[in-house]
Amino acid sequence: MQTEEWGIKVTTVELKDIQLPDSMKRAMARQAEAEREKRAKIIAAQGEALAAGELARASDVMMEHPLALQLRNLQTLVEIAVAKNSTVVFPAPLMSTIQELGAFLKRESLAAGESLAPPMPFAAPNGAVTD
Repeated sequence: MQTEEWGIKVTTVELKDIQLPDSMKRAMARQAEAEREKRAKIIAAQGEALAAGELARASDVMMEHPLALQLRNLQTLVEIAVAKNSTVVFPAPLMSTIQELGAFLKRESLAAGESLAPPMPFAAPNGAVTD
């Protein structure tokens, strides 16, 4: 301690009723606000990074299972219809979706060891029957 060489031992120092200049108070307030903004930006950036990672994982799943994207589109339609109670026109490649669904069902049936029924003949608009 610096006071011991004078023969005085200081054990505690107490400050009371300190008056800070207004400019100092404003500077401290600006510094505190800047720190809060910095923390908010860091938290937002971490949230964006997590969201991007989850989107990447979802994209990988949809790449492995093309039908998943169609099912997600249909789920989105249901959510919109329930929330807005309105008619929504949602363009989708219907025939390719039906073909993908058929291929999926065929793979699942083969994997389960079931025999598939022969395909039903399809009547074209001109009346011709195709397999």
